[in-house]
Amino acid sequence: MATGLVVGLIVDVEPLKCEKLRKCIVDIGAEEPINIVTNASIVAGKRVVVAPVGATVDGKPVKKAQVGGVSSEGMLCDAPLVWGKGSANIPATLPDQYQPGDEPPSERPQGGPPSDASEVPAVRTEKPLFELKQKLSKEEKKAAAEAKKAELAAKKAARKAAQADNDAVTDATKVVQDLA
Repeated sequence: MATGLVVGLIVDVEPLKCEKLRKCIVDIGAEEPINIVTNASIVAGKRVVVAPVGATVDGKPVKKAQVGGVSSEGMLCDAPLVWGKGSANIPATLPDQYQPGDEPPSERPQGGPPSDASEVPAVRTEKPLFELKQKLSKEEKKAAAEAKKAELAAKKAARKAAQADNDAVTDATKVVQDLA
């Protein structure tokens, strides 16, 4: 678990040059807002749980760090880190009744999900780029190969039949021309 957590209000979010990273300006009730660099999908105006510099997470103190070339003065916390359950890898959001600098509630606030459901990425419905093929047994592989051979043979027979029909029409046309 973590200690020293506070409620933060996301004031602004700026994309960084580094892929997927964002710099969040977060009001944690101090004189000045702090910068937090994250890869989380978050928008301005959300109230989140923050582990600022000096807080401890999993027994380790949070330190100021350079992330993506920007100074990060804390981290956004997910629900399992704060309450021991809930959606992981999504910042734990709070209702508007919690003010920046407040201690977050010891239990997940009732009446809503532990994280804002709008932040959860939509389920992909389009066909994946690559599909994993199911492993086949030897018998299934032989059956598939025989089915493919039969399909090719049927196509070949259909082409021969079509060619024979075409030849018959051509021969009939020659006979008609010779009679004329």
